[in-house]
Amino acid sequence: MKGEVMVVKVHRYAIIVAAVLILNLSSLAWALSEAYKDNIFNPGQLKPIDSTLKVKVGEPAPDFTLPSVSGKPVTLSQYRGKKNVVISFVPAAWTPVCSDQWPGYNIVKSLFDEKEAVLLGITVDNIPTLYAWTKQMGQLWFPVLSDFWPHGAVAQRYGVLRSDGVSERALFVIDKQGIISAIHVSNINVRPDLEWCAVELDKIKR
Repeated sequence: MKGEVMVVKVHRYAIIVAAVLILNLSSLAWALSEAYKDNIFNPGQLKPIDSTLKVKVGEPAPDFTLPSVSGKPVTLSQYRGKKNVVISFVPAAWTPVCSDQWPGYNIVKSLFDEKEAVLLGITVDNIPTLYAWTKQMGQLWFPVLSDFWPHGAVAQRYGVLRSDGVSERALFVIDKQGIISAIHVSNINVRPDLEWCAVELDKIKR
């Protein structure tokens, strides 16, 4: 019993240390946007949240197939029984917060590997736009998917399509059984903490 308690404490300590490292190192990744800051469009302050969720924690995640920048279509259910999934919806390419958020995930790839998880990045932009944008951001380790046509259909299914046609800044954690285990729809003007993914993935039983 004491041994089990000690393992839990050590594991929690490791998560805390990882979170601290994430927060300290993330500024390096976010600084990547400086290289092409003159190309970034600033939409100004937007309404923090402008949608109503259509899914809940504990429900099966709606399946989808979307084209990716790599040229291969990606289907959510292809990871069923193999990987936990984190879906990252971001509003639009070539905007400030989005151009900082995704490069930040590069420094925590090992965390996703440890939790047997994959990240799927989704926007409502078309493939050519996403191709140019991601090339400017640098190499991203995760698939970048286009929810362009039918426009925002996947974002609409999850309930994160805004009234102006872009998606919310939202994260969905889905376990290997395809069940939604956590949802975070954040203020569209604010970059979500990387620590959130670490904490929520740690809650999933292997």
